[in-house]
Formats: sequence, structure tokens, C-alpha cells
Amino acid sequence: MVMKKLINHPDRVVDELIEGYVLANPKLVRKHPRVNAILRVDAPVADKVGVVIGGGAGHEPLFLEYVGPGMADASAHGQIFAAPAPELILEAIRAVHAGKGVMLLYNNYAGDCLNFDMAQDMAREEGIEVETVRVNEEIASAPKGSEADRRGTTADHVVIKMAGAASESKLPLAEVVRITQKAVDGSRSLGVGLSSCTTPATGREIFEIGDDEMEIGMGLHGEPGVERMKMLPADATVERMIPRLVEDLPYQSGDEIVLVINGYGATTRMEMFIVNRKIRSMLAERKIGVYATDIGEYCTSQEMKGLSITFVRMDDELKRYFDMPCQCPFYVRY
Repeated sequence: MVMKKLINHPDRVVDELIEGYVLANPKLVRKHPRVNAILRVDAPVADKVGVVIGGGAGHEPLFLEYVGPGMADASAHGQIFAAPAPELILEAIRAVHAGKGVMLLYNNYAGDCLNFDMAQDMAREEGIEVETVRVNEEIASAPKGSEADRRGTTADHVVIKMAGAASESKLPLAEVVRITQKAVDGSRSLGVGLSSCTTPATGREIFEIGDDEMEIGMGLHGEPGVERMKMLPADATVERMIPRLVEDLPYQSGDEIVLVINGYGATTRMEMFIVNRKIRSMLAERKIGVYATDIGEYCTSQEMKGLSITFVRMDDELKRYFDMPCQCPFYVRY
């Protein structure tokens, strides 16, 4: 595949991405004056726990577009598919700290864990109270029983929503962490990849897959999945995926979930709505209720084709925080 992207120079992609993004949303966000971190425009907010998210670029709208009232207070932005540097994360922590502590929320990848942990240690040395929650809901990346080894993917925006609402409610740090971890623990995701993407740095595909193939469980960066096969119709694909998701937690009759159908960057809304009808039919058969449905591109991988399905189990407490208003450039709830 020949890379066709409207960029200037690969080395300037992230800088120019952030510049353009801030120019489009000046009433909600601002750029940190020294590093590639996005801050809500009124940060730090008095009497509130700061919530810092972050990770590599290339997954837009994740992470930079989930900063705003009721969501995150800051996003530390790395290069394409690369973790942000510890010093950058530390600057984001400092920028949102208002005396009530800071929670770091990010996906469970080795580079992110290393760099966020280093930033956390440096912030603690400065006297800032910092705690961490890692998103690790992707079931294909490690077997049941090894959940701590799983990577985080497309539960992100729902988990960030819970964290932001708890923080906006002026809860103490320990409670913000508890509620956020509860949302993570009730989340499971599984994706299907249909094609690779190209990265600006190399202009090459990041993995190979046949034109007539698909792979269930493939990661956002081309990590191996659990089953590669010839292309299947939408309903047959969903039939391969839903039992794996339901059985992993497991989700049971009477449960309610937030359902997320996430496109990887080159998947049409037509396809996602077709997939949704089959998912809903299979959930109805199992008497699993759907409290809310989010369909769209929430975590992409450049122009990769495919989608992921995410379940987030709800209870009365999580429903309350999910329903609270939020306003960031990509995700709004009233």
C-alpha cells in the first residue's frame, strides 16, 4: 500500500496535529506552553482531583480529544504509536494539580506503564499525591486469569467519562480511583482487523493481511489476534465475537452494559450499524440489557479497516456518573 496522507513532514506530524486541534477548540482546551500536552482551558480546577490521560498519537480522537469539563483535565501526547516521555507527563501532572491529587489513566502497554510510572514517582517526590488506573480490557491480548497482562483499547472513552464525572463531583482521590477501577474491571473488548494502516514515519503497512482475510483479536498496532480466517459476512463475524466477550467476564442474564462499537479509521458507519443489529439480537437472547450505545470512531489506528466491540457493565453507581454532563470536543453528554 502506498501511503497517501495530507501531511507536511513526518517529524512535524504531532506538533502540527496539536496546533491545528487547539486552534479549532480555543474555548475548551489550550496547549501546555512547553510540551505536547493538551489542558482544559480552566485547568487547574480548584478543589478537584486532576485526571491526566495520554498515550501515542495516531489513535485520534483518543487521547487529545477527551479533555474538557466532565472528562480528563489533561492529555499527554506521544509521537505516533509511542508513549509520551516522563517529563511531558510530569508537566501535565503539575498543570492540573490543584491540591487534591492527580489520577493517571492510561492503557496497559509496556512503554506507557514505564513512562507514566516514572512521571508518577517524580511527581510524588515533589509532594504531589498521584495514583494510577490502567485500562486493560482487551480479551485477546492475554487469557482469562491474566487480566493484568491485557492491553487497553476501546473502553477508554467510557472509562474516562466515569473518571471525569467522579472528579467533577469533587470526590477525594481514593474515590475517583475506586470508581474508575470499577469501570475498568467491568469492561471487555474484542476487535476484528480487515486491513493494515500506514504510519507517517515509514509510509509502510505495519502488518500484512490478505485481501480476502480478517483477524479476530488483532491489536491496534498489529498485535497478533486469536483467529485469522477468510472474510465472513457481518452477522457471522459477530457470531464469532460475542460469545468470547460474554463468557470472559462473564456477563449474565439481567446485566446492563454500555455497548461501544468502534471503527478503526476506515470502517463506514453503515458497517457499524449493520453489526449493531446482530449484537443487539444476540444480547437479547442472553437477556443482557443495553443501557446506552456509542457507535463511531473513538479510538482509531490511522486508516486501518475493522472495528471493535466493547461491553462496560453498569450498576446504579456507574450509571449516575455515566449520565452526568460532559463537554469535550469529541464527546458530549447532556
